[in-house]
Order: sequence, then structure tokens, then C-alpha cells
Amino acid sequence: MTYPRLAGSVPTVTADQMAAVDRLAVGPYGIDLLQMMELAGRALARVTQTTIESPGTRVTVMAGGGGNGGGAMTAARRLVGYGFDVDVVLDREPGRLTGAAAHQAASLEAIGVRPSTRLPTIAGNVILDGLIGYGLTDAPSGPTADLIAWIVESDATVISLDVPSGVDATTGETPGAAVHPHVTVTLALPKSGLIRQGAEGALLLADIAIPPALWRDHFDLEIGELFIDGDIVTLTGAQLSEPT
Repeated sequence: MTYPRLAGSVPTVTADQMAAVDRLAVGPYGIDLLQMMELAGRALARVTQTTIESPGTRVTVMAGGGGNGGGAMTAARRLVGYGFDVDVVLDREPGRLTGAAAHQAASLEAIGVRPSTRLPTIAGNVILDGLIGYGLTDAPSGPTADLIAWIVESDATVISLDVPSGVDATTGETPGAAVHPHVTVTLALPKSGLIRQGAEGALLLADIAIPPALWRDHFDLEIGELFIDGDIVTLTGAQLSEPT
């Protein structure tokens, strides 16, 4: 797995700041949530593909009901197209999904992949963690906590989307069960919690088309040309700075 390496200082953002970024992107900048989700899922699928490099490998995708789960389901759809065997496990009944997550689940069903709350009989060699993301507000509970525990107990390669589930995106604290990934694919800018407690495993950054003007005009951040060499870059060696 080789990606362009960022050098120098890279700003981080809190969960509240990233929520504001999402609202601004969808609002005045006219970037639809599904557009950002597609880019996030594409990045996660590409990282999965280059991590295991075996089209016959089975992948288990764990998805929640928010944007993180929608991104993971997008990755699942793409991985099917790449030739992988994919199981999608939800932390709630499919009928309880709404919005973009429901849209992605319907797209999966259209290609013959039925998301379920039931764990697969055969665990995947790779697990994609898309349960919570930056939206954590309390210790995971119920089926979400059970799925996190299942991930932790597995011997699979684990790839988390944006923030490992159970980790506070702002502080890095883990109020309850938490995933310990081999790779984290964080989105737009790294989250401050990934440096405050120290990110586990490899840390990659993926472009989801947030305009530099948004960062500059609303957060006084000059992000430079983070993705000039590719839409997925590695943060190994970069200096991650505290949020402003």
C-alpha cells in the first residue's frame, strides 16, 4: 500500500467543525451528501483493494445508520464491482435506515447484496468499520457495541472510515468499546482525536471534494494543495496541528 506522502504541517478539525463543514458543503457550496459519500466510499474501497490485493478475498462491511455507514456501504458496492465477496452487516434493521444510508442500502440490494443484522457464517479476511465515525457522543451501546466487540475479537485486517468507531473524534478518548484498526482512512482533514491519543495503525487522508475556499472563508485555514499528487495520501511523517 503506497500513497503520496504529505510533508509539513496539516491542520486537524474537531467533530463540531467537521459537522459544520458538511452543512456548508451541502448548503452554500452545493455539494450533495451523496457526492461526498461516493468519494469517501471510493477511497475506502481503493484502500481495501490495495491492502489485500486479492480479488477473491471476502470482506465484511460493518455499517451504521449515518453518513459513516453510508460511506461503508458505498465501498461495499464498489468492492463487489472489483470482484470481492462482500457481506454487509448493519447495527439496525434495514427498514430503520433513512436518508443517504437507506439510499446506499437500496443500491446494494439492486446488485444482489442484502444488508443484514446477522453476522456472516464465515468472517471476512478484511473488516471495514463504518459504524459510527465522527458522530460519537457517548459510549457505544446495544448492537453497535456488540459489533465493535466482534471486530475487536476477530483476527482480520481492520480498516476504519474517518474515525475508528468508539473513538471520540475531537479528544481521542474511548468512553466504551472501540475499534483498533490497522488502517484509518480519514476524510477531508484529519480529526484532532487521531493525534491527541495517537492514531493506531496507518493513517491515510482522502479527498471528498471540500473546496479550499470553504476552509479559508469559514475556518481561516489555508490547506494548500493536499491532494495535488492523488486523492488518497498518507499522513505518516506529516505534522498534524491542533484545531484553530
